[in-house]
Amino acid sequence: RGGKKEEEEKKRKSRARRDHHVEEFDISEAMIHQSIHTIEFVLGAISNTASYLRLWALSLAHAQLSEVFWEKTVVEIGLESGGAFMLFVCITAWACFTVGVLMGMESLSAFLHALRLHWVEFMNKFYHGDGYKFIPFSFSNLAAILGEEGV
Repeated sequence: RGGKKEEEEKKRKSRARRDHHVEEFDISEAMIHQSIHTIEFVLGAISNTASYLRLWALSLAHAQLSEVFWEKTVVEIGLESGGAFMLFVCITAWACFTVGVLMGMESLSAFLHALRLHWVEFMNKFYHGDGYKFIPFSFSNLAAILGEEGV
């Protein structure tokens, strides 16, 4: 009895050693791999910084456009005309121009920011492209897939 248990234990250990294959560590390969990751990280940091600077520049453009609209409508036309009605019309025009243009710019900014977050940050961090090929859903393919799986 004791011999049979020892023999089974030896077979189990032999299988475990055979199944557990360890690759040799190569320092030059590790350094190249880390260098590539370092370069990707630095380029990603520069890219993200430039992207946020673009958003900051767009917010500065908002302030400047609002100030230009104010100067051209309210100050140059409304205040120089001297009439209260004309001042009211100019302030209304300024509000409409400012809201219209800035809302358009802000919508564009929000769209670009969402696009940047998705494509630049999300794809760089989580997407590796090492999965399986995408097959769009269709009922004709469904029968073939279910037939292969036997479900």
